[in-house]
Amino acid sequence: MAGHGDEVTTNRKVVLRRHVTGYPTAEDMEVVVTSDVRLRVPEGPTPAVVVKNLYLSCDPWMRGRMTKHDVGDAVPAEDFVLGEALVNFTVGKVLDSTHPEFDAGDLVRGMSAWEEYTLITQTEGLFKINHPELPLSHYTGVLGLAGLTAYAGLFEVGKPKQGESVFVSAASGAVGQVVGQLAKIAGCYVVGSAGSDEKVNLLKSKMGFDDAFNYKSEGGDLGAALGRRLPGGIDVYFDNVGGATLDVELLRMRPGGRVVACGMISRYNLPEHQGVRNLWCTIPKRVRVEGFSCMDYHHLYPRFEEEMASYIKAGKVTVVEDVVRGIDKAPEALVGLFSGRNVGKLLVALA
Repeated sequence: MAGHGDEVTTNRKVVLRRHVTGYPTAEDMEVVVTSDVRLRVPEGPTPAVVVKNLYLSCDPWMRGRMTKHDVGDAVPAEDFVLGEALVNFTVGKVLDSTHPEFDAGDLVRGMSAWEEYTLITQTEGLFKINHPELPLSHYTGVLGLAGLTAYAGLFEVGKPKQGESVFVSAASGAVGQVVGQLAKIAGCYVVGSAGSDEKVNLLKSKMGFDDAFNYKSEGGDLGAALGRRLPGGIDVYFDNVGGATLDVELLRMRPGGRVVACGMISRYNLPEHQGVRNLWCTIPKRVRVEGFSCMDYHHLYPRFEEEMASYIKAGKVTVVEDVVRGIDKAPEALVGLFSGRNVGKLLVALA
């Protein structure tokens, strides 16, 4: 379990400078340098590990933690603390360990600070990587929490049946691209929407979607776009955007349809929430709308990891990643996520 001895280095981290209202900017964050960081677990009774972070995951849910919320507000997690490093899913390598389950050299995934080196004392959310033969970057997305979100949301909440129609919004994103490919494996007819022709081409040419369209090119008539591609209606709608798209989808749902409420990225930067007008459709059509958290399904991860790894190796699932290199570019990368600048899973490579 020995590691790097008393080696000392500098550490760069991304911290929150100010709480955000509306759209975040790169200036809301800054990269700060800390000197004299030891790459060895300090002496003490608490087992811990020192991890060199290799990849940082950029995810929409981080936006909610950048706002200062009032006590009692419904939030996905606690607000980020000003002056402290942002936190999200990472992939790293153990440099030193006093924990019996981890050794120096282990490759791990888990929740960590957005910095180059992290001392982790709460190791409950740290896990060894079981398929290091696959690209480690995949563990920020298709083999990480994004992939598990797609897997659990589709099969545990959406429960698609062979031959049913599935529509996925934000379909080229980290979750959407996996949902569509898993739905195809399950024997469904799959349509996706995205925000550029490049993303649409990826969905149809690389990810096997039966059809896809650029919602920005439909003249604002999403209902007509869906009617042309799914004239019989939608059995499962995997919702990553919410808002006006969800409103239209409710009108297009088939009787007994299921709406998987995964994300609502179109709402995250608005100063006030907007209502959904077409919820009345859920009554005559017996439509079920269900939100979920992937953390409720983490017990499925071992099964999911093996299944997904086998799909990737067999070429049944294609992975598209948008990799930004260097922690200095992390703030700009995260902000770009909310304007759809990325193509595929967005991550920051540190090594």
